[in-house]
Amino acid sequence: MSENPENTADPKNTENTENTENGSPAGVVSSPVGRVVGGREEVRDDDWGAVEAVIRLDGHRFGPEALAGLDGFSHLEVVYHFDRVLEERIETGARHPRGNTDWPLVGIFAQRGKNRPNRIGVSRCRLLKVDGLDVHVRGLDAVDGTPVLDIKPYMTEFGPQDGPTTQPAWATDIMRHYY
Repeated sequence: MSENPENTADPKNTENTENTENGSPAGVVSSPVGRVVGGREEVRDDDWGAVEAVIRLDGHRFGPEALAGLDGFSHLEVVYHFDRVLEERIETGARHPRGNTDWPLVGIFAQRGKNRPNRIGVSRCRLLKVDGLDVHVRGLDAVDGTPVLDIKPYMTEFGPQDGPTTQPAWATDIMRHYY
């Protein structure tokens, strides 16, 4: 057995992993670290900026020490599962964002829609406070009950380092009322 000083998974190791014919995993199981509590109950496209919610960690797996030091950050990156997206709504090709034909036909990976093949959402939001296992946030675009897969502090240094970001005009238009 070879040593693995970084304690990371070996992507070539297929032992105990069911594979498809092309060698890709047939599936990956992720266990939520917590759930969104409160905030908005209905799925909507816009007006997330003032929505306040709580990310409640799973108390069977974590204690308050898992959140130690998080309150030193102003913003978080939250990874979550779009668990309410039905299989038949999943998009794997191109579409007009939000079904609006005024915007161009673009591939699912050129937009941030919820009907993604992996149903994974990523959001940046403001951290309001940490209270025990509860992380209070504002501007998280996930609804009540959403499984949260990960919480990371947002660090300025993880933003773009090689110049300003650019995006098409339709992306600016679509985000006009998002927050």
